[in-house]
Amino acid sequence: MIRIQESITAEDLRDDVARVFSLSAAKIRQLQSEWDPAKGTPVFTVAGRYTSRGWTEWTQGFLFGSAILQYAATGDETALAIGREGTRKHMASHVSHVGVHDHGFNNVSTYGNLYHLALSGALSVDAGELAFYELALRVSGAVQAARWTELPDGLGYIYSFNGPHSLFADTVRSLRSLALAHRLGHVLMGERDRRISLLGRLVAHAETTSRYNVYFGDGRDAYDVRGRVAHESLFNLNDGSYRCPSTQQGYSPFSTWTRGLAWILCGYAEQLEFLRTLADEELTPFGGKQEILRKFANTAIATADFYCDNSPTDGIPYWDTGAPGLCRLGNYLDRPAEPFNDHEPVDSSAAAIAAQGFLRLADHLDAIQATKAGAYYRAAGLTIAQTLFSERYLATSPRHQGLLLHSVYHRPNGWDHIPPGKRIPCGESCLWGDYHLRELALMILRRIEGKPAYTFFGM
Repeated sequence: MIRIQESITAEDLRDDVARVFSLSAAKIRQLQSEWDPAKGTPVFTVAGRYTSRGWTEWTQGFLFGSAILQYAATGDETALAIGREGTRKHMASHVSHVGVHDHGFNNVSTYGNLYHLALSGALSVDAGELAFYELALRVSGAVQAARWTELPDGLGYIYSFNGPHSLFADTVRSLRSLALAHRLGHVLMGERDRRISLLGRLVAHAETTSRYNVYFGDGRDAYDVRGRVAHESLFNLNDGSYRCPSTQQGYSPFSTWTRGLAWILCGYAEQLEFLRTLADEELTPFGGKQEILRKFANTAIATADFYCDNSPTDGIPYWDTGAPGLCRLGNYLDRPAEPFNDHEPVDSSAAAIAAQGFLRLADHLDAIQATKAGAYYRAAGLTIAQTLFSERYLATSPRHQGLLLHSVYHRPNGWDHIPPGKRIPCGESCLWGDYHLRELALMILRRIEGKPAYTFFGM
């Protein structure tokens, strides 16, 4: 399990954060100059060079969003131009994309970051450009919320690209698109001009995900371990009944794909940040603010504890807690992760996402005066960040187009590159891992500088 450095502070990572953004600047310029847009969107590296992989275009927002984060952290005008112009030229189709559950990834990372930089005064825009970002966020939230499967008892979910029967753990992070659109006063207009609350769908999706994709150790099945996460839940659309857990990118429905675990931890923690800013009466129709916050916190805490218990001592998890080759690694949880082993890969992208979740959860617990618990989870997040910012996980070679090393995309499909002489994927980067490392570094930088927290709904 993670060996948390209880005394670690954000200030301790000042030099590490500076190095991340120094490397990041060069990587952003390199990819901008070398990537051919005709190839689609870069997704992950092969031998250090970004390549595309058609499944859905869920990473383009991370491409331009990374440049926007670089500007937010350093004031780099070249990076801003890349992110701003890329958003204008390439992201419109994502705003109206009715075929995916990824609006929170693509559109909040681009239009959302630009909008809040403008509101904070860090980005100079005219009224037309500000309205352009706002309209994109309104439409994106409504389009995402329209991808809806209704369940009995007031539940329901934004369904995955697999179809209306499928609920993914990942989609909790796309609730940010509904949150922003709601905050802008938007609603989803349905048949006969029915006004559908985006906040209501946000809460219902999160409650459904918690109930079916997250385990709480209450004996639900033979593999019910508190904090374990199923990547996918399947439902019978004839009557809305739950049928079984499933997975697309994990090893099995009864093990935990660690990036799915990280999406849950981070997604619920950042929604706690957002919901805490709402007035009590806004949440009264959906179960009440205090009860909703309690449920979201319970989910985030359960997954945080599971992550701590099932990760190596440096906080970098293997790609799935039930991966069959782990048994050949001996007591792998009692030592740092080994990205160059011969049996199972680690997934640093899961760690970058989870570290954010730990920090955001800590802030929420501090806000409700659970100080001791907050300190514990903050130290966990910073411990993971320190590992990720180290030489072992940063792509310091100028020949490597990525930033964060040892990420995994889709292990079951065999999409990840295995270098010559190795038996498992290692040494490669992915666009979401690079983006979330930058986002994590920006979160920590703002703490160091005493600035307001970086959140999806403001800077």
